Amino acid sequence: MMMKWSLGLAAFLGLLVSLVSYRFVFLGLESAFEIMIEHALDRRVLLLMHVLAAPVALAVGAFQFMPRIRRNHRALHRWLGRLYAVAILVGGIGAMGISLNAIGGLWAQVGFSALGIAWMGSTAIAIWMVMNKRFAEHRVWMLRSFALTFSAVTLRLQLVGFEILGLPYEQSSVWLAFTCWVPNLVVAEILIRTRPRIAA
Repeated sequence: MMMKWSLGLAAFLGLLVSLVSYRFVFLGLESAFEIMIEHALDRRVLLLMHVLAAPVALAVGAFQFMPRIRRNHRALHRWLGRLYAVAILVGGIGAMGISLNAIGGLWAQVGFSALGIAWMGSTAIAIWMVMNKRFAEHRVWMLRSFALTFSAVTLRLQLVGFEILGLPYEQSSVWLAFTCWVPNLVVAEILIRTRPRIAA
């Protein structure tokens, strides 16, 4: 029951953040991502790749873990998986491009770049596993992949906390570059190692 509620919450938060991410369609990149104005002006294509594709992965990711969809709608599960993978490829390339110039300096750049590498890498391994019919390992790697995808949610939640503390983004980004995804990955690893039935 706890896992069912957790998946439901992840799906809801993922959809919510995905929809909010598309505010730039109405507001424009500069207004919607004022914090990232430098990227919006100088690395517009890379930013567009990320903000167009990454929310798609976030929106569909949690649904891929729901047993009812996997059991009863296998074709849908496969096509959503393909959509998820393509979204991460496009969004990940964009993320890597802008992470090299992340606001906050070297450590922010290292943290966000590491996230991009781990995000695309874990998804690529998950795809390789399913192509070789290693389904249990595929599920484990997909759990890691989605934990990293969900960093979009944890980043925004933490950003609110930093804003409450009065810390400007230039300072908080140094922490966010690691805290938005490392704890997610730790939780995923704990599930994988201690509760393999839930992880699967």
